Amino acid sequence: MKIDSVSLLKELKDLTEQHLNFAEKLLTEPESNLLKRKSPESWNALECIEHLNRYARFYHPEIEKRISQSDSKAEQIFNSGWLGNYFAESMKPKSKLNTMKTFRSMNPIHQELDLTVIREFIGHQNKMLELLDSALVVNLSKIKTAISISPLIKLRLGDTFRVVVYHNQRHVEQAGKAGGN
Repeated sequence: MKIDSVSLLKELKDLTEQHLNFAEKLLTEPESNLLKRKSPESWNALECIEHLNRYARFYHPEIEKRISQSDSKAEQIFNSGWLGNYFAESMKPKSKLNTMKTFRSMNPIHQELDLTVIREFIGHQNKMLELLDSALVVNLSKIKTAISISPLIKLRLGDTFRVVVYHNQRHVEQAGKAGGN
């Protein structure tokens, strides 16, 4: 996939702003609504958001470090890698959602959670907006980041941003369906 770098970053920033707005609305919901689950095995809204926080704790420092260490200059076109494009596309929400197995360390089911989860997520979304802004001056294709499942696998920065933001979108929609409208 080839896309204008500025357009890609704008799309991801727009989605992140939507996620931020959603989270701010969640803070106005009764906590009891956010703890409801459709079945004993399904996540409630707070668990969906905590799952995203766990990934942000890995990806945000990784992205920030790689951007700060880079002396690359922005290129007009971002060229997605085949693996990064696969991961990003698999994260996008679809009408019939493809379910994925979650790593145990990233699965918050049945943990005691409260509204601090949402406040942390809001902080992460604000940080993502900063990272997307800082990425405007670097090469999204040349900078590589590690991924959470293996430090040996590296994705292009543009793909990493896509994976993280689309993953957020997927679980924000799930949180909305779980009771955080």
